[in-house]
Amino acid sequence: MAKKSSIARRERNNISGYFFAGPYAAIFLIFILIPVLLAAILSFTNFNAIEWPSFVGFLNYITLLTSDEVFMQHVLPNTVVYAVVVGIGGYILSFLLAWSLCNLTKPVRTVFALILYSPSMTAGVAMAVVWKVIFSGDQTGLLNSWLMSLGVITEPVIWLVSTKYLLAIVIIIGLWSSMGIGFLSMIAGILNADESLYEAAAIDGVSNRFQEMIYVTIPQMKPQMLFAAVMAVVGAFQNGMISSLLTGNPSPGYAAQLIVNHIEDYGFMRYEMGYAAAVSVVLLLIIQLFSKGANALLTEKD
Repeated sequence: MAKKSSIARRERNNISGYFFAGPYAAIFLIFILIPVLLAAILSFTNFNAIEWPSFVGFLNYITLLTSDEVFMQHVLPNTVVYAVVVGIGGYILSFLLAWSLCNLTKPVRTVFALILYSPSMTAGVAMAVVWKVIFSGDQTGLLNSWLMSLGVITEPVIWLVSTKYLLAIVIIIGLWSSMGIGFLSMIAGILNADESLYEAAAIDGVSNRFQEMIYVTIPQMKPQMLFAAVMAVVGAFQNGMISSLLTGNPSPGYAAQLIVNHIEDYGFMRYEMGYAAAVSVVLLLIIQLFSKGANALLTEKD
């Protein structure tokens, strides 16, 4: 009898667990798993969002890799450069800023953390207002006005049209808005480090903050650093909003065209949904590859 009651309690606990996990499972199924599966299926079709999809096999992928010159010559190189600079650079910058803030007192740290995190929440509004004013192509633009007053340039530069500067501008804004949830996770990891290890390290000869960071802080926060790395990779590859808000889609000369912009161009402007789905699957595979690389670098081997 006692054994049966124990089994019944475990079954009730399982039911409670399913009940609490159910909403998350439903959200994951509806908004992640099903869309990914549908995109994979549509990538093998010719679909214009009106007529019923027609199966074309691997034609979309073959076209993408052999005939889409914009993708191979502009979109893919731009995306790789943007992801490397903003993803890796933003990740390193997030850690350095998080580590620096954690050496401040709590009120000051809270204020600066909020200031650094806020661009990731308000990037769209800021790009539509602040950055367009800064990079305005006439002499009233803040950057043009400042450079002309210093004598660096003699006439205004049309920053948001020039293919020479456009990708660099998008990268700068991407770095500015890269202090997101990964940045907060790093702060949490540093603040929750075991203080006794710092005392032991001091006894063993660690004498300054930099050595503490290398030998004590980083080894303790591998989980937070892995989470931040994955978020940095995903954010860098999925961020096409900057270019669209600043210059429209496509960007002038495809100078700042990223994979997400390419998907938007074909899917929601040309209504070639099958081809856009194929590009999105390729993007998913690239993100998965880089995420696996980050996982291999930061996961404990033992």
